[in-house]
Amino acid sequence: MRALITGAGVRLGRATALQLAQAGFDLTLHVHRSRDGAEAVAAQARALGRRVEILQADLSSAEDCARLAAETLASGPLDALVNNAALYERRALAEITLAEWEQMLAVNTRAPFLLIQALAPSLAQSTLTGGGAVVNIGDIGGERPEPGFAHYSVSKAGILMLTRCLAAELAPRVRVNAVSPGAVLFPVEMPAAERATILSTVPLAREGRAEDIAAAVVFLITQAPYVTGHTLNVDGGRLVSQLSREG
Repeated sequence: MRALITGAGVRLGRATALQLAQAGFDLTLHVHRSRDGAEAVAAQARALGRRVEILQADLSSAEDCARLAAETLASGPLDALVNNAALYERRALAEITLAEWEQMLAVNTRAPFLLIQALAPSLAQSTLTGGGAVVNIGDIGGERPEPGFAHYSVSKAGILMLTRCLAAELAPRVRVNAVSPGAVLFPVEMPAAERATILSTVPLAREGRAEDIAAAVVFLITQAPYVTGHTLNVDGGRLVSQLSREG
């Protein structure tokens, strides 16, 4: 079995790659700039007896997306694709430039589409129970946006709808699902007061861990052969809490 994970050198991508290696998958690790992180992931996966390759690509470039897919397929059949790489930034509406808008959607929404489009024929030949698997990393902000993240929220709303569209189109040989994190891995520069305010809206009363997201991804790939078109919120209950307060 083999999986491609985008943005595999850091944070959620790193945790997902390591848990997939533990589940028996050989790995194709995509990186943009985090080569050192990917090398560390590769070393740990190889220690488990897995085959690992590292491929570099700028996912804001359609040409690089095509090259990444071609290089992935050159190494053999693919069983799972995790579209994890993403841009994330806070920007007031009046400050978002056209270039920032287009780059956000290119990386967060267009790149997953292009990779799924190119890799679907190989995924459809997978011998995984339930067929090949795609897991897109969304965000609860794609359903309940917050001020200051318009371009990010739109890009994540797009990936959630893309998940549903392609689940219908690629069935029955390829399952397409999403995992939407909530308050997971706060940015290091976030003030403590802002962290506390966010955590006050989380019923499980803690920040999520990268391992929480990775476990959900691995579950959808390996343990959910009758699930497709679903978004699994891994947010400590934050989305439900927000909806109940507003309702």
